[in-house]
Amino acid sequence: MDRSRASRHNQRVELTTVSILHAIVLGLVQGFSEFLPISSSGHLLLVPWLFGWHDFADNSVEKAFDVALHLGTLIAVVGYFRKELVVYVRDGLQLVVHRKRPSTPEGKLAWLLVVSSIPAAAVGAVFEKTIDEKLGRPVLIGVSMIVFGLLLGWSDRRRGDRLIDQYESGDALKVGAAQILALNPGTSRSGITITAARTLGFTRDAAVRISFLMSIPVTAGAVAYKLAKLAKDGIPSGLGGAMLVGIVTSGLAGWLAVWGTIKLVRTHSFTPFVIYRFVLGVTVLVVAAAHWR
Repeated sequence: MDRSRASRHNQRVELTTVSILHAIVLGLVQGFSEFLPISSSGHLLLVPWLFGWHDFADNSVEKAFDVALHLGTLIAVVGYFRKELVVYVRDGLQLVVHRKRPSTPEGKLAWLLVVSSIPAAAVGAVFEKTIDEKLGRPVLIGVSMIVFGLLLGWSDRRRGDRLIDQYESGDALKVGAAQILALNPGTSRSGITITAARTLGFTRDAAVRISFLMSIPVTAGAVAYKLAKLAKDGIPSGLGGAMLVGIVTSGLAGWLAVWGTIKLVRTHSFTPFVIYRFVLGVTVLVVAAAHWR
C-alpha cells in the first residue's frame, strides 16, 4: 500500500473510530438527560458544540441518529414500566370497547396520559421546521437551562400530597400544555412536566411517574413518524453501526436514569438538578460570550 493510499485508509479508520466513540457519548447523554430534568435536546446540541464535533452535523445524518437515540430511550422507559403498561393498555382498550363497564383508575389514567401528549405533538408537527431553524442556539439553551431550572426549584418547594391516581383531565391539559415548552432545547421535557405536576400539588414520586409515563405516547409517536421518513429516505451510508451503538447506549443509560430518578426523589429534592442546570447555563453563556467556541 503506497503512502497516499495508507494515509486515506488511516483517515477512514480514524473517522469510523471517532464516530463510534461520539455515538457512545451521545447515546449516554441522551439516555441520562432524557429522563433527568436537564434537557436531552439541549445536551445533544451542546456536547458537539463544546467539543467541536462535526460528524453528526449533516442534516440527514443528524435526523437518522436522532431516531436511534430516541428509540433507545423509548425501549428503556417501556421496559421499566412494562408491568404497569400492560394494565394501562388493557384497561384503556376495555374502556373503549366495553363502554358500559365502569372505568378503572388505570384505564382512565391511560387515556389521560395520551391526552397529555397531544398538545406538544401537534405543535411539534406543525412548527417542526421553525423549531429546527430558530431554536437550539447555544445562548438560548444556556438561558433556558437557567430559567427553567430555577422554575423547577421554585415548584419543588411547594407542598404536594396528590398521588398519581388523582390525575384528572384538567391536570392532563395543563401538564400537556406545559410540555409544549420542551420543544425549545434547554427547557427539558421531563423537567417542565415535573415542574407542572409539582405546581399542581403532586408528590415528587407522582410527578416523576406522570412525566415518565406521558413520555411514552409522545416519544412513540415521534419515533414512528421519524422512522417512516427514515424508511423513505434510507439510512445514510456508513451510519448503521453508529445508530446501533446509539440505541444500545441510550437504552441502557435511559433505564438507569428512570430507575435512579424514581429512587432518588423518594428521599431527596430536585435541588442538585437545579444547581447543575444553573452552572451549565452560566458556563455556556460565558463560553459563547468569550467566543471560545
